[in-house]
Amino acid sequence: MIPIPVVVCVVGGWCVIYLGDVLLRSSSVLKSSYEDWLAANGLSLSPFHVRWQTGLLNRLFAKWGRWKPRFLYHWFNLGMVFGVVAMFGSIILLTKTLMQTLAQMMTDSPEGSNEQMLQVVVPGVNLPVSQLAYFFIAILISGVIHEIGHGVAAVREQVRFNGFGMFIFIIYPGAFVDLFTTHLQLISPVQQLRIFCAGVWHNFVVGVAALAFLFLLPLFLLPFYYTGAGAVITEVIEGSAASGARGLFVGDLVTHLEDCPVRSVEDWHACIKDISHRPQTGYCIHTATLQHARSPSRVYKRLGGTLECCSNNSLTDICFSYSNNLESHLHACLPARKTIDSSHTCRTNMDCQKDFVPNLCVIPSLENQTRLIRVRHQPQMDMLFVGYPLHLQFAVSLTNFVPRYRFLHFDLPVVIETFCKYLVSLSGALAVINAVPCFALDGQWMLTSFLEATLSSLIVEKQNRELLGFFILLAGSVLLASNVALGLWMVTAR
Repeated sequence: MIPIPVVVCVVGGWCVIYLGDVLLRSSSVLKSSYEDWLAANGLSLSPFHVRWQTGLLNRLFAKWGRWKPRFLYHWFNLGMVFGVVAMFGSIILLTKTLMQTLAQMMTDSPEGSNEQMLQVVVPGVNLPVSQLAYFFIAILISGVIHEIGHGVAAVREQVRFNGFGMFIFIIYPGAFVDLFTTHLQLISPVQQLRIFCAGVWHNFVVGVAALAFLFLLPLFLLPFYYTGAGAVITEVIEGSAASGARGLFVGDLVTHLEDCPVRSVEDWHACIKDISHRPQTGYCIHTATLQHARSPSRVYKRLGGTLECCSNNSLTDICFSYSNNLESHLHACLPARKTIDSSHTCRTNMDCQKDFVPNLCVIPSLENQTRLIRVRHQPQMDMLFVGYPLHLQFAVSLTNFVPRYRFLHFDLPVVIETFCKYLVSLSGALAVINAVPCFALDGQWMLTSFLEATLSSLIVEKQNRELLGFFILLAGSVLLASNVALGLWMVTAR
């Protein structure tokens, strides 16, 4: 469910704005001056919607629309081709997404939801509140660049540009351009198609540019940050298994998980996955240590089938199993840190036969999915984690960028990375959604212009072409609405 405080803040804020607007309009003293002020500033208010429009940028759009005409001609031709492909591709993508959603509903399992390319985003539910700023700034930039594409293309096609504006609908910001409708109707269908496809084309370009910048970020930040030395911890969840006096700390550089080297965040996730799927790692211990270890008073079997030989009250000792040349099922209760700190990992006794030192491979006796993991993190001493590996994975946040100088903070690359990821996702999503042949979206006008440009000789009657377009738009609208409704239900109700 959507958090109640979020709903209260949004609804309460809009109620205050709407009531203030009603009171000012009903006032005999302030009504005239208030409406004049709104008109002078290009503002208009309605329930859950604020709109602002200005003509101050008209000269700038006129300058952009006349810049390098030949280049812009080829640029918007590319955009037209992309828009047509995206229009049909969006139908395929939405159909696939709808089938995936229905399959998840039928199996009553949330698994696989992260594999979907399109997901409904609800702030406070599947969008962390801490990342709302990234989301709204990215969606605003994507919307502004989308409309700049329409505006520049329109000026280039000699369509009068009336103004540029921005709006807020409920909590989502956006932008728009005001074009002279009569001019739009007079130009050819191909010219119209260039204008209507320019928005999704610019969103695609922005997404690709943000993705390239994200890929080249290590190169751009090379004078200040280096990568490949490990993963820097940027956040540790309070109260998690990774927190505490002997746990992980913000700023630590993780270099190893057991014998698995960690040179990046990707290595961190890969190592945890590998540790989760392979048997518990053992440790080479000198035979003299095992001989001097206190014998377990009793060995008993847990519900999971593993054996326990330490006191239930012990917070530092772990039961280890091992074998020697004479017996194969031996157990010893040993202090975990003292045992592991000075040893190297092993799988069998053969791994410990080095330098003719009599060592044996001892393996922690833990439940099936539980692991003992040694985490090496500079400059602190190694952390010993006992639990489910996935709990360790989700207990911390990391980054690949290590500051070269002490005055640099590791949050800067994280902020840039996160923003670029949001810009790629939201700009791409805006391109896909607007390309859908659906009522009230760019796809409606793209489809109409496309049918006029391609079918005017095959379907002579304009009324028949409009009827065909209507049924395609109806199908696209139902498809998009179904995806949104079911996606919203999956996010909020499950």
